[in-house]
Amino acid sequence: MDISIVVPLYNEVESLGELVEKIADVADAHGYSYEVIMVDDGSKDGSWQKIKELSESYPQVRGIKFGRNYGKSPALHMGFQAAQGDVVITMDADLQDNPEEIPGLYRMIQEEGYDLVSGWKKKRYDPPSKTIPTKLFNAVTRKVTGIHLHDFNCGLKAYRLDVVKSIEVYGEMHRYIPVLAKYAGYGHIGEKEVVHQARPYGVSKFGGLNRFVNGFLDLITLVFTRKYVKRPMHFFGTWGVIFALIGGINLFYLAFIRLVQNIWISDRLPALIFGAVAFLSGILLFTVGLLGELIVRNSSGRNNYHVSQRLGFDHQEQMHRSS
Repeated sequence: MDISIVVPLYNEVESLGELVEKIADVADAHGYSYEVIMVDDGSKDGSWQKIKELSESYPQVRGIKFGRNYGKSPALHMGFQAAQGDVVITMDADLQDNPEEIPGLYRMIQEEGYDLVSGWKKKRYDPPSKTIPTKLFNAVTRKVTGIHLHDFNCGLKAYRLDVVKSIEVYGEMHRYIPVLAKYAGYGHIGEKEVVHQARPYGVSKFGGLNRFVNGFLDLITLVFTRKYVKRPMHFFGTWGVIFALIGGINLFYLAFIRLVQNIWISDRLPALIFGAVAFLSGILLFTVGLLGELIVRNSSGRNNYHVSQRLGFDHQEQMHRSS
């Protein structure tokens, strides 16, 4: 199979038919063998029923339905697990991503040898409340990661199949898939300027201060775990020693002047409290922080999601079982 197109969606029933029709037109015009994997992230507007209808008219359409809303990253994770095409292309379901971009993305992966190609919506049709935080977010991400992309969060991307099989997208890490790919050893990352179309139906499901704050928290988590997950004591140990030494020296000094010089320390109560807090903080950095990070990082249930229905995967599952 040439292409797997993964489409995460939530309450986008109006646009699905038009999207699949445009994808089919492009694929047929270029002779691609393809599949469209639609991951319904717990929609309540009839999106799943529409996917089932489309699968009857287009045998290339497959569906995965979550039992509830988990988010875009879990939807992409399940789509990546199911993908079989040599090139995997992700796009949003709201028709702001143009299927006409597929041949260019496919060519950059297959002919130019990129591991990953990210779309860049140079001209956007989003409100300032979304574009201004996005520009700041992209600038910080470029500085921190060393990956020079204009738009990390563009939903229109293309990957070699082994890239999506080698990374794990969880939580809200879909914003940082290029970073995850680079950290996994896939450093040939390119960018393609793509057309951003105005949303014809509905309203955006993402935005607001919460999304902006979570993006930077995820970046800190990603960089931290990449740098320290295999040697966590290099971080926790260093700061633990620093805090424990500061607190220990302070407490030792107070004990010395009380026991040796017989000076009452009642007027040095702030120093006593500071020393105790610093010393205990050093101990806690060795325990709670380290154990908490390792437990979360290695949780076996992190990517367990309730998939209530699957559509169009029976043949593949039979092939896997027979092999």
